[in-house]
Amino acid sequence: MRNGVVLAALAVTGLVNGLDTDVLPVWRQLLYPVLAVLVYLQARHRPVRRGELVVGAVAAAGLLIAAVRVWEGVGALGSLGLFVVLPWLAGRFRRQQAELIEAGRERIAQLERAQELVADRARLRERARIAADMHDSLGHELTLIALRAGALELTADTEPVRQAATGLRESAVTATDRLRRTVGVLREGAPTVEPPDETVTALVERAAEAGLPVVLTRTGDTTPLPPLLDRAVHRVVQEALTNAARHAPGAPVTVELDITGEVLLTVANPAHRTPSGDGSGLAGLAERVRLLGGTLRSGVADGRFTVTARLPLEGEA
Repeated sequence: MRNGVVLAALAVTGLVNGLDTDVLPVWRQLLYPVLAVLVYLQARHRPVRRGELVVGAVAAAGLLIAAVRVWEGVGALGSLGLFVVLPWLAGRFRRQQAELIEAGRERIAQLERAQELVADRARLRERARIAADMHDSLGHELTLIALRAGALELTADTEPVRQAATGLRESAVTATDRLRRTVGVLREGAPTVEPPDETVTALVERAAEAGLPVVLTRTGDTTPLPPLLDRAVHRVVQEALTNAARHAPGAPVTVELDITGEVLLTVANPAHRTPSGDGSGLAGLAERVRLLGGTLRSGVADGRFTVTARLPLEGEA
């Protein structure tokens, strides 16, 4: 409101200063450039929402004067146009230009921030992938090392060998716990997308060779599963065997894989001790299975800790 009043006062001043121009004193002549500068600064830094209406109203007054006294009105309108309207338009143009430049700078800053977010997200995905691979591969290998050390501890003939095997087993268990804590910091919960290096049958055979009493039973269709389904089944079996070896050492483990219309995987072992970790392994596997359209359940039933995964065969699509 105040800016509109100031603009109106300047416009009226420019209109009135254009009257009686036959003899112009020096102060009125100096008023023209001062008026133009003031109007320019007004439009540049103190914008009026509807300034054209204010200027138009003053110009209408000049037309009334021209209707009564033609040359006086023409001089007043000329003064208004040259020293008020033109500077006002120039100031408004410069203000709009500055606003466009500032908007462009803000847009560039937004794009830069968006690129930084994309880069950060890519780094988080890479960290999650590395963490998942560490959890699924290194954790499983360390568990097998602990199993082999335990078997060596039981079959050692001399006390020094038995003590060395005990130390190896304890070191493997400690390394596994530290690995899980490290993975808990790194991982974001996203599953890895790297394919497994072995089949489920080879995985079970390797665990059995390491001393884990595990038996695999496969029924139904024996043709190879689609890649995504095969990876998911491999990871579920690997995680279940790792948990069984860690929380129920020496207990027999059964792996049942039935492919009849859907993939039904069941891994069970006596529930000597329920897994009490952060659950990141099973949680990540549950998300992977869910993305394939299936479900993953784990818990104690009838004295056995059971991990059950159901996956549709069309989950590959």
